[in-house]
Amino acid sequence: MSTHEEQDLAGRRFDVADAAPLLLDGQGMVTGWTPDAQRLLVYTAAEVVGTGAAGLLASEDAARAPELAVRCRRDGGWSGLLTARRKDGRPVRLMARITPTVEPGGAPRWLVLLSELSGARGWDMSRGVLERMVADSPVGIAIVDTDLRCVWSNAALEGYGGGSPRERLGRRLAEIQPGIDSADIEVQMLRVLKTGRPVVGYEHVGQIRSAPHRETAHMMSFTRLEDDLGHPMGVYYTVVDVTERHRARQRLALLDRAGEQIGRTLDIMRTAQELADVAVQGFADFVAVDLLESVLRGAEPEPPGDTDQVPLRRAGHQSVNPGVPEAVVEIGEVAAYPAGSPPIRCLTTGRSWREERLDPLSVSWAADIPHGREATFLELGLHSVMIVPLQARGVTMGVTTFFRRRRQEPFDEDDLSLAEDLVSRAEVCVDNARRYTRERDAALVLQRSLLPHRLPEQDAVEVAACYRPADELTGLGGDWYDLIPLSGARVALVVGEVPGHGIDAAAAMGRLRTAVRTLAALDLPPEEVLAHLDDLVARTADEEGVPETPEAADAQALGSGCVYVVYDPVDGRCTMAAAGHPAPAVVAPDGVVGFVDLPQGPPLGAGGRPFEAVELALAEGSTLALHTDGLLAHGEGGAGGMDRDRLCRALERRVSSLDACCRSVIDTLVPARPHDDVALLMARTRLLGAGQVGDWDLPADPAVVAEARKLVSGQLTEWGLAELAFTTELVVSELVTNAIRHAEGPIRLRLIRERALICEVSDGAATAPHLRHPRAMDEGGRGLLLVSQLTQRWGTRFAPKGKVIWAEQSLTDPPA
Repeated sequence: MSTHEEQDLAGRRFDVADAAPLLLDGQGMVTGWTPDAQRLLVYTAAEVVGTGAAGLLASEDAARAPELAVRCRRDGGWSGLLTARRKDGRPVRLMARITPTVEPGGAPRWLVLLSELSGARGWDMSRGVLERMVADSPVGIAIVDTDLRCVWSNAALEGYGGGSPRERLGRRLAEIQPGIDSADIEVQMLRVLKTGRPVVGYEHVGQIRSAPHRETAHMMSFTRLEDDLGHPMGVYYTVVDVTERHRARQRLALLDRAGEQIGRTLDIMRTAQELADVAVQGFADFVAVDLLESVLRGAEPEPPGDTDQVPLRRAGHQSVNPGVPEAVVEIGEVAAYPAGSPPIRCLTTGRSWREERLDPLSVSWAADIPHGREATFLELGLHSVMIVPLQARGVTMGVTTFFRRRRQEPFDEDDLSLAEDLVSRAEVCVDNARRYTRERDAALVLQRSLLPHRLPEQDAVEVAACYRPADELTGLGGDWYDLIPLSGARVALVVGEVPGHGIDAAAAMGRLRTAVRTLAALDLPPEEVLAHLDDLVARTADEEGVPETPEAADAQALGSGCVYVVYDPVDGRCTMAAAGHPAPAVVAPDGVVGFVDLPQGPPLGAGGRPFEAVELALAEGSTLALHTDGLLAHGEGGAGGMDRDRLCRALERRVSSLDACCRSVIDTLVPARPHDDVALLMARTRLLGAGQVGDWDLPADPAVVAEARKLVSGQLTEWGLAELAFTTELVVSELVTNAIRHAEGPIRLRLIRERALICEVSDGAATAPHLRHPRAMDEGGRGLLLVSQLTQRWGTRFAPKGKVIWAEQSLTDPPA
């Protein structure tokens, strides 16, 4: 460094308060050493006192020591730059000032003040410079003593409220900033005082004096201050306003929650409630979601007309206060807003609206509320509002209203932008739920129109059925059930399931159910009904070709399951066959539950091995439980043994009626919103009494026809049905005569008195008679025509050995 530069530095103001002093005698020996000097050069007093000061300097400046001594005596002191060496050998550049001092005895002494030269060239980091730095810093800075009372603060801290630096002196934080969480902040200060470990990045959120109605966030750091002996003197802390960063983080968190929590179902009302639930989590104090009634029905939104009021229906609301005291309209009720009110303006224009401060005496906008209450905004405690329309594909579906109550900070433009982002997340979900509701309702109407509204009345079984559709996550399925009266007082019990969901599956189920009823009318055995059904499904799939979509595959009914059961109340025999469907459960009269060992045929349309039937005898009072696989799809064991055990336990419970038992089984095994459709058909068997059946074996002799008429007349008289004797004798005469003339083998006549009077004639022939329309001059061919005219219905069914021709006459509404 040049002499000029050295003189320039030496001439600058020397900060005595920051200098490290030491004493030299007249010969340049160190006689006094201070802690500041030790901190600067690391040497202890024992290592330095009594040694020459030149030994502390770098070699170049040590060589100048005699010259400096001469200049000090000549000029009465010296100021300049020196390079010393610390104890570890590292050089340190020092600003030095040497001044003479005289002891009482008159011996000359020299006071040396050393100050380390830090910073860039030409910079003097003196105490004054440092004071100006902290005083003028935009970061709030303060120092508290060990009693946590303020002893110094800079001007920047005044911007956070609490007064000027002078007004802060001697006061604790709770006095400076009443209302903030000063206790927790002081806990941080005390921890720093005790441990000496600084706390960095402590975030405080709340209201301060400079923004009493606005939530603010500040980042604080705390550092302990110590004296020369290391004893704590107080705490130095800094404050930085991070409100904007805090609010941005809150916005992102709110939108993340919206993405996670809104639209988890395809239920419109639940989706609207999810929007309200999310919005009150750190954003609004009361939120109401009102939708057009057409949207809730699943229809396309209808724009409001020119009426005085526009009816919206409350789809969801939520509050930070328990019980939602701000709501004047309950969920599901109509909120009629007057034309021109802010909600209607938002609905018609499609633009958002914000009011920082509501008129406290203004009445809430909802009008003509049947069960609501009229109240002012002051009574409701609401002071700031935003209304954001819910739109999808350019059409407004409703409005979402955000209120502030507990928070005094009004909504600003940033809040409105956030509310619009939040509502936009929900708009797609609401529209998806609306479109799903439309399709699901249509499918439900279709399916319910295809399912029996009530099961036919008959005497063979006591019957109960329960159907629970799938929830919105899986859509509507194709489960179905039916009870079909057959000839001879028998009934067919059917339960089936079409794979897939939605309208296509419901339509396929309708076609399948119709086909089953048609085949049942032919009085075919269960295995043959399923064989014909299998051919029908496979043929339909071949004709329609390879499906282009999963929905088209559902409509083909490939892979459908079905169980078909025929029960005869005359002898208690039950015959059944299954196509890819669970076997029925049987509850014996004593309550023991078992499952039918039923051979499983392939699903319908899949082809493969032929269907097999089993026949079993059921005691009167036994209960058959036919169900779809959804009933066993909700336990821990899948559709295996564990779920069968659960079904057994549910069926073993004693309940008051079969209907109650059916509902109990469904409620026990199936959640309120199952993932698959569930159908359960339960039938408790009955037996016709011996007095309700009359049967006789007849020889194949024409003379027996008169005997048959006599037997029938006597039986009808015994049953109190003498008024039907003439008609029944004609029917028996024709059927027995046809059996004698055209059939072979044994002939059997049977009368059954149930809800109808059934007359059956069986023979050993396998050919079915045909109804003829004889001409006027024909001598024969009128027998079956006469039977068809005299009875309610008639037909033929085939037996393992021959056939049965039957005819029925109504006993509830006998022909005139």
